[in-house]
Amino acid sequence: MAQTLPAIALLGTGKMGGAILEGLLQPDVHAASVRATTNSEVSAEALRGKGVEARSLEVDADANEWAVAGADIVILGVKPHYILELAQSVAHALAPGAIVVSVAAGITTDQIESVVKHAVVRAMPNTPSQIQKGVTGLAAGARASVDQVAQIQQVFELVGDVVVVAEEDINVLSALSGSGPAYLFYVAEKMMAVATDRGFTPEQARTMVQGTLVGAAALLDVSGETPEALRKAVTSPGGTTEQAIAVFDEHNLGAVFSEAVDRAVARAIEMAQAQ
Repeated sequence: MAQTLPAIALLGTGKMGGAILEGLLQPDVHAASVRATTNSEVSAEALRGKGVEARSLEVDADANEWAVAGADIVILGVKPHYILELAQSVAHALAPGAIVVSVAAGITTDQIESVVKHAVVRAMPNTPSQIQKGVTGLAAGARASVDQVAQIQQVFELVGDVVVVAEEDINVLSALSGSGPAYLFYVAEKMMAVATDRGFTPEQARTMVQGTLVGAAALLDVSGETPEALRKAVTSPGGTTEQAIAVFDEHNLGAVFSEAVDRAVARAIEMAQAQ
């Protein structure tokens, strides 16, 4: 179904900004305009080759101000330690009703609102957004209305699912869905290492592990069953899988995941306090 969006500016087109841009370039998506900025002219030229209005800071020091002029949605797609500086640098050029969106971990809407007078929304997309299979958490700042959050939700639904939460929950969401792909890749990495240690070739290990994880995720997606139900279906009483699961239980895998999330959240808080 065709989607119509207002004018959008993307300041920074790294992995997350680039994923959003790819969503905007889908054939059935029609934005009033899309402007993007990059650090390098090579990157800007590549974007222009895709039909995007793009300028680089390498060539045009005022590229960010040019991009946000008249934009209804301004997405700040730079690293967390640059977010406040970037927001402050373009604040004077923002259209009166513009919505400022940050995709940086750890930086609060309150901090961004301290340097711009506009509505601010935090977005926490994950890397599968690059293939339109992402999960994005959204949290509204004090000035953002329900309708404005709905506008931003429409943008991020181009690259996957969206969960709207209170900002107090965004760091936990980020630790689960934002960092979550890394946890799965880590499991894949360790499973492949076990396979090669047991004498399988790297190619065989990748086929076994990658196929298993992709297939299991697809089954979880289409079956409608809970993870617990699917796990029990594989775990026959007295069988081999039961023995493997027992090892995870002995090491209290649930507590390990809980501690991992706690540490990720603590780091996000530290990053905010460092600004």
